Amino acid sequence: MIMNAGGKSEGYWISTGKEIIRRPRAAVSLAVILFYLAVAAWVYTGWRVPDWETENFEMAYRPPSRAHPFGTDIYGRDVLAKTVYGTRVAVSVALTASVLAVTIGLGLGLIAGYFGGWVDELITWLYSTIQSIPYIILILAFAFVLQDRRFSLFGLEFRIRGINSVYLALGLTGWVGLCRLIRGETIKHRDREYVVAARALGASGFRIVARQILPNVFHLAVITFSLGFISYIHAEVILSFLGLGAKNVPSWGVMIDDAKLELFRGVWWQLAAATAAIFFISLCLHVFGDAVRDALDPQQRGEGG
Repeated sequence: MIMNAGGKSEGYWISTGKEIIRRPRAAVSLAVILFYLAVAAWVYTGWRVPDWETENFEMAYRPPSRAHPFGTDIYGRDVLAKTVYGTRVAVSVALTASVLAVTIGLGLGLIAGYFGGWVDELITWLYSTIQSIPYIILILAFAFVLQDRRFSLFGLEFRIRGINSVYLALGLTGWVGLCRLIRGETIKHRDREYVVAARALGASGFRIVARQILPNVFHLAVITFSLGFISYIHAEVILSFLGLGAKNVPSWGVMIDDAKLELFRGVWWQLAAATAAIFFISLCLHVFGDAVRDALDPQQRGEGG
């Protein structure tokens, strides 16, 4: 608990949130991020979403205008509508991959750091092996292998195709850094007084990990989640650009891929729309991630050594 100016105690996460919002750049960045999330949710609901599918060849390659603020593509489709729909693809991929990667990295890091022994050696060998492979090659390999695959689980048949392969490819490769970080922090915490006291009272290993150690390292997962969100958006763009991502739906990577030939005709607006969308969300996530890191750092907050 943290004492506020009025002498009342408030929760750690509440005080952290106030510390972040108190910074103008972080507050503006958060507003932009929430706007992107709102657009993605709006497209997901399908309620009065701009039409990007209707083709009108008479309107092909029209420059930005009042009717089409971002112009039209080769098929006469509205580029603004494609950019809006691409927001859903980018946000959904980044959100799903971040949750998957943080869950795996946090879980394996806690287990390896607390229990040690052969469990620690196995997990360390696993993330060391994955880390030795260049990241972009690893993502491409996972995305290619997982694409259009069928498998059965508990009698149910699943098919991985299109954007689902990107979810898994990014989530299954992005947990290594967090796992190594959590493992190191857990090793430091497992011999401290409060953990030794819980062990003396007969608490099980998993209970100690969940109730004692996890709250003290969870801020690292929050920071990793906020900063990793950016890299997953960029990775989705790269995979879609290379033809391993979204299929038959607009995404920023597909738009950039389409625009590479349009530039020879002087058609720049589709490339500009996609890159601008990527730029603003990346910039705001960077600024907000730095603010989260500083707010959760005890030394920055004056709460620790």
